Amino acid sequence: MANTYTQIHVRFVFAVKYRNGLIHSSFKEELYQYIAGIIKKNNHKLLAINGVEDHIHIFIGMRPTQSISDLLQDIKGSSSKWINEKKFLKVKFEWQEGYGAFSYSKSHVANVIRYIQNQEVHHKKESFKDEYLKFLEAFAIEYDERYIFKEPI
Repeated sequence: MANTYTQIHVRFVFAVKYRNGLIHSSFKEELYQYIAGIIKKNNHKLLAINGVEDHIHIFIGMRPTQSISDLLQDIKGSSSKWINEKKFLKVKFEWQEGYGAFSYSKSHVANVIRYIQNQEVHHKKESFKDEYLKFLEAFAIEYDERYIFKEPI
């Protein structure tokens, strides 16, 4: 797109289905590299990726050529299929429906990257659910807690 200039920084946060701790250290880095490839293929710039056993944070410089929902559908669909095809787990891997997408100004980029890089330390003190609710409140996003996390039937 000629004469189109953007600076869009977005953090995506999403969980393993039922918040099960299925992202094992044995394949976590390989998963992150796979997701990084999807982001690059879609012409976005990966700034940070990390998480713990039950969820993931992805921070990108986003190009305006693709919708957030299309990108997340590609990331979640392709990565869950890849995990299952690689047979990393004895159970079927699925991501939870939905995601959080939070935008940041240039002045916040370094702090967001640092936060994502320190996920393991952070989650020794705070659960994913508490962290996620804090994001929704900090960004003044209205929500109904009954529908945030899908629970096992």
